[in-house]
Amino acid sequence: MAYILQVDFKTDGPFGEEMTSAFADLAESINQEEGFKWKIWTENKDAMEAGGIYLFESKETAEKYVDMHTKRLSGFGITNVNAKIFSVQTQLTSVNHGPAN
Repeated sequence: MAYILQVDFKTDGPFGEEMTSAFADLAESINQEEGFKWKIWTENKDAMEAGGIYLFESKETAEKYVDMHTKRLSGFGITNVNAKIFSVQTQLTSVNHGPAN
């Protein structure tokens, strides 16, 4: 069973193209995380929020990533991180063309 990790936090940026440039190396490093399958990066400049939706192979690897990522964000001065883990309901997700694997 796959697990979705939803993360969001308040940030002063960067956003848009500046985010792309600033976090290109970070994006590449995420690909090496244990159990990682994919990530959708999220941003809302108006609300000053960013984060992502991730898919992991197991709840354990998602939890391990949350621990590491929360510490990494703390190093950037971001301390109020909202992280939630959900199991994926693959049958209904498939009906709606969702990337469940």
